[in-house]
Amino acid sequence: MNILRLPVLVFSLLIIAFHSNAEFSENMTITEIHQQMKTKKISSEQLVSFYLARIKKFDDNGMALNSVVQLNKHALEQAKALDQYFKEYGLKGRLHGIPVLLKDNIDTTDGMANTGGSTALANNFPTDDAFLVKQLKDAGAIILGKTNLSEWANFRSTTSSSGWSGLYGQSKNPYDITTSPCGSSSGSGIAVSANFATVTIGTETDGSVTCPAAMNGVVGIKPTLGTVSRDGIIPIAHSQDTAGPMARSVTDAVILLSAMVAVDNEDSDVVSSNIQYTSHLKLDGLKGKRIGIARNLTGYHKGLDKVFNQAVAALKKQGAIIIEDTNFENTDQWGDAEFEVLLYEFKDELNKYLAKTADGIPKSLSEMIEYNNKNADVEMKYFGQELFIMAQAKGSITDEVYLEALANAKRLTQEEGIDALLKEHDLDLIIAPTTGPAWKTDWVNGDHYLGAASSAAAISGYPHITVPMGYVHGLPVGLSMFSGKLQEGVLIEAAFGYEQSTKHRVSPKLQ
Repeated sequence: MNILRLPVLVFSLLIIAFHSNAEFSENMTITEIHQQMKTKKISSEQLVSFYLARIKKFDDNGMALNSVVQLNKHALEQAKALDQYFKEYGLKGRLHGIPVLLKDNIDTTDGMANTGGSTALANNFPTDDAFLVKQLKDAGAIILGKTNLSEWANFRSTTSSSGWSGLYGQSKNPYDITTSPCGSSSGSGIAVSANFATVTIGTETDGSVTCPAAMNGVVGIKPTLGTVSRDGIIPIAHSQDTAGPMARSVTDAVILLSAMVAVDNEDSDVVSSNIQYTSHLKLDGLKGKRIGIARNLTGYHKGLDKVFNQAVAALKKQGAIIIEDTNFENTDQWGDAEFEVLLYEFKDELNKYLAKTADGIPKSLSEMIEYNNKNADVEMKYFGQELFIMAQAKGSITDEVYLEALANAKRLTQEEGIDALLKEHDLDLIIAPTTGPAWKTDWVNGDHYLGAASSAAAISGYPHITVPMGYVHGLPVGLSMFSGKLQEGVLIEAAFGYEQSTKHRVSPKLQ
C-alpha cells in the first residue's frame, strides 16, 4: 500500500453520513447539482461525503481501481464554508461546491504533494496554487484530491505502461480492470468515469487527455494551446502542453473549461479567448456542419472502424455534410519533428521546474536520472528512463536543430496540416476515431497503441474534443473532433449535438 494513501484511508473513515433526504443519481451533472442545492435537497458537504464514500468503496477495495491517490483533508470543511456562503449570497461561481479531482502533476496548496508519480517528488509540497487551480477555486470548486498518472506524464521510457507510476502503482480501467486506462491522465479518466468526482482535470502533450477519456468512456477536451495557463504544472513541452477538462458529459466538460480559461500574462504562450463556451451547447449543433473524415487515421482495428462508420451515419442523420477522404498527406513527417522538440523542451523546462522545489528534491534532469538509478528497484522495475537520457543529451533551445524541428512541426500540422484541409474542402471540422479499444495492461512489453488521432491537434496546438462513440467488446471508444485555432465553439456544437442524439455512454459496473 502506498504510504501517501494511509492518511487518506484514515480520513475516509471519518466521513459523515449524508442526510436521508439527499438525492444522488449515478451521474449527476453540475447543473443538476446546483438545481438541487437551490431546492435544498443536497449540500456541498453531502456531495463531498458521497464522493469520499464512493472512493473508499470502489477505489480501495479488492477491485482497487487506484485512481485517487491523495485526498484533501480540508474538503469537508471547505464544503461547509461554501454551503454557508450559498445561504448568505447564493452561488459563488459556475463551480460552486463542485468537487474536482486534479491530475497529480498540478500544484495545489491543499496539503497535497505534486509528484508526477515519482517517488523523488513525494515531498514536493507547493507553496502556491497553479493559476488554473486559482481559477477553479474562484469559481467555487473544491479540490477533492489528486489522481494517479503515467509517471512523468508518460515521458520517461519508450516501453512504459500507461497508468503506472513508481509512487502509486498501476491504475485500472473500470470497464475491465485487466486492460489499460491509457495515459497519461489515467487516474483522471478513471475517476470521472467511476463517479469519484463531478469532473476532473487532465493534462496533455499528445493524447494524454483524449486517449484516457476515450478508453474510460468520458468526454475530454484539449483546448487551444495557451488559453489555459501552464503555470504550476510539471512540464514536458511548452509548445504543446495544456490542461483540459474531463467529464461524463459534454456540458460538464464545457462548464469546467469555461472556469479554466483565463489570461495569465505570466504564461509566455498565452492566447486570449473571448469564446462563450456554454453558448455553443446547441442541440442542432451538427446541422449544416461540413465534416471531413481523415480516413488515413482509421483502418487499424476492424471493430473500431465499424463503430466509427455508425458514428458517421449518425452525424449525417443530424444534418451534417460529410466530406470523405480528407486525409493528411504528411503524417509520416511530423512525428520525428515533434519528438525532437519534446526532448529539447523537456530538459529545458523540467530543469526550471525542479530548480524551484524544496531541499532534498533533485534539482535537474541529470540529478533525476541519478535518483532513478539509485532507486531502480522501485522506479525502474518494469521499464527504464530512455527518454530522460535522450533529453539530457540535447543542448539548448537556442540550438538550430531545435528551432528547425519546432518550425517544421508547426508548419506540417498547421498550414500544411489542419488549416490546409479545412481550407481545401471548406470544412468546419475533421473527425477520426480517437484511438482503439483498451489493450491488456502489460508491464513487460509496455503499451500496445494501434493508432490514434491526437497528434495533429496536439502538435499544432489546436483544439480537440473526444466524445463517447460506442463500444468494442464492451470497451469504450471515442470519436475525435478537431479544427483550427480557437474553434472550440464549432467543436462543442458538433460534440454536443452528437452526444445528445446518440447517448452512447453507459457507466462502468463497479464491484
